[in-house]
Amino acid sequence: MADWSFLTNHARALLFIAQEPTARLRDLAAALDVTERTAYGIVADLADAGYVHKVKEGRRNRYQIQAHLPLPENVSRERTIGEVLSLLGVPKPKNPPVMTL
Repeated sequence: MADWSFLTNHARALLFIAQEPTARLRDLAAALDVTERTAYGIVADLADAGYVHKVKEGRRNRYQIQAHLPLPENVSRERTIGEVLSLLGVPKPKNPPVMTL
């Protein structure tokens, strides 16, 4: 098996979160084969960029993908996160986009 991947850990995390919006950071870290600290950093990066919105539900977080946002690369500005997730086989999220101020 190859020691590399076509998708970055950020992209893989986004896919995982789209499929498991209530997953714990521990679950994400295990799925990506990274430390919990690295998983936290990836989620923080995605949240800071606006691609993931964290909603506190009791003691846990629920993550909402902001599928309407464009990809960060200049070449791909015409594509949205939701379109890429759909291309990779992730069904469209049932929750509407969350608007933050």
